[in-house]
Amino acid sequence: MQAFHLRRQGDIDSLELETDTDPTPTKGEVLVRVRASSLNYRDIMILEGRYGRVPFIPGLIPLSDGSGEVIAVGEGVTRFRSGDRVVLTALPCWLAGKITPEILIDQPGANRPGVLSDLKIVHEDALVALPEPLSFEEAATLPGAAVTAWVAVEHVRPGETVLVQGTGGVSLFALLFAKSAGARVIAITSSDEKAERLKALGADEVVNYQRQPEWHLAVREATSGRGVDHVIEIGGVGTLERSIQATAMAGHIELIGTLAGGGSLDAAAFARNIVTMRWASVGSRGDFEAMNRAIAVQHLHPVIDRIFPFVEARQAYRHFQSRSHFGKVVIRHDG
Repeated sequence: MQAFHLRRQGDIDSLELETDTDPTPTKGEVLVRVRASSLNYRDIMILEGRYGRVPFIPGLIPLSDGSGEVIAVGEGVTRFRSGDRVVLTALPCWLAGKITPEILIDQPGANRPGVLSDLKIVHEDALVALPEPLSFEEAATLPGAAVTAWVAVEHVRPGETVLVQGTGGVSLFALLFAKSAGARVIAITSSDEKAERLKALGADEVVNYQRQPEWHLAVREATSGRGVDHVIEIGGVGTLERSIQATAMAGHIELIGTLAGGGSLDAAAFARNIVTMRWASVGSRGDFEAMNRAIAVQHLHPVIDRIFPFVEARQAYRHFQSRSHFGKVVIRHDG
């Protein structure tokens, strides 16, 4: 099989395409021909040595999010058969319920072989059926960003207001899911061009934070001074204080990313408002399957910024690392 291996941290050029031995599924395992994969911010953190949860493994096959078709099954497999179209879960051991430390031991693309290859051995329990309306490329965007967004907006009710930040995968999925739940969505972004694209996707209001650095004031104004019910917090410490100030009394903030970098947080910000904050990180296989049912019923389609051929995986990394994308960056494995 052909697979990319990341030999050195911090060096995209050390992502080398190599020929490995074709794997064979054993008891309970499935052999998947990977048709597409996608990048998440986590993959850049692993590349740059900023993913502290697990140590870097030289020679790692990167990326956790992929889709493909089953081409062989091992003894005792009952959930799938050859020819089935499938999507891999980001955390293979998380089938249902709450997350536990044991679930984080097995992380494809971090401390286990990932999906940037043309073949992948997966336990049958770590797969879900590919939603019928989607292509392989669209389905490859789901395991990390989409499931995270789905879990983050699960408490949203019709008529509530949701704030999303930026135009990355999680934010755009959150926009789509929140709108389908009957919510009003306010988005913040860095350009008028992106603002128009967000409105085309259904955003009710968009604030350009380059023009309005005190964007929380614009968000409050757009809600007649009340504030939003939910914030999908992507920026981390760099945006959290303004997010708190943009949130309604007794609102919810879903903590997901750290894109805005470091900085300091004024403790008084917490005293100015009473909010509930929760760390939202991916979800279980049960969450994934529930989301896929909603995608199929509501005919939702992921937003893809660009699709790179398999041999241009390095270029895909560089494009994603530039943070100029609108939506997901995908790698097509065919050929």
